[in-house]
Amino acid sequence: MIEARNLSKNFGDRPVLKNVSCNFEKGKTNLIIGQSGSGKTVLMKCLVGLFEVDAGTVVYDDRNFTTMNFEKRKNLRQEIGMLFQGGALFDSMTVENNIMFPLNMFTKQPLSEKSDRVNFVLKRVNLENVNKLMPSELSGGMRKRVAIARAIAMNPHYLFCDEPNSGLDPQTSGVIDHLIQEITQEYNITTIVNTHDMNSVLGIGDTIAYIYKGELWWRGDKETILKTQNEELNEFVFGTELTSRLKR
Repeated sequence: MIEARNLSKNFGDRPVLKNVSCNFEKGKTNLIIGQSGSGKTVLMKCLVGLFEVDAGTVVYDDRNFTTMNFEKRKNLRQEIGMLFQGGALFDSMTVENNIMFPLNMFTKQPLSEKSDRVNFVLKRVNLENVNKLMPSELSGGMRKRVAIARAIAMNPHYLFCDEPNSGLDPQTSGVIDHLIQEITQEYNITTIVNTHDMNSVLGIGDTIAYIYKGELWWRGDKETILKTQNEELNEFVFGTELTSRLKR
């Protein structure tokens, strides 16, 4: 479990996060949703330490991440997998070398073990015999699956996914969503997904945190989000025009 306790973050004199508290559960796909500029991306970056919070605490399974020194944070980050928006593969590296990158950085495993791990995670994301291909030779969906393989190469306890379906067609998006959910459940990972894709929300939203103007405005799951009376959330889910019609 990852806990955000009373997180606040300002940029200059502009508050972006305002006293946000939320738990992200182990073995579940925990979604953060909200409009552009709502603070959801800032929240995710605060959780992984890319931004330092101005107030509050981030806790990983009873370990206070906020107060850790550099060395302890570095050790904990070896337990974190990150799927960046767009995949963020290295264009000059083969698929195999992209996936092996965190293994080279954080482990002293012999090449044979690292190669075995690369083949294992590629098989897990339903990609085989692509080791020597370059990212430019892959489709958008294949690149996302390679990025997922890299994110789980270190067998992480925590997985962060930033807009995993960005730039993908609906069918491929569904494949990526299902894969993220499968891996989360199979390896009992604490997974946090930052998204505005309502298909993802309704498909894999085990827990959902709606951020509105820097505040935690609503919390629930895919079963309850369509039944909520929260006006701002309804506008986000259905669109302002449709919400207005429903009220007439």
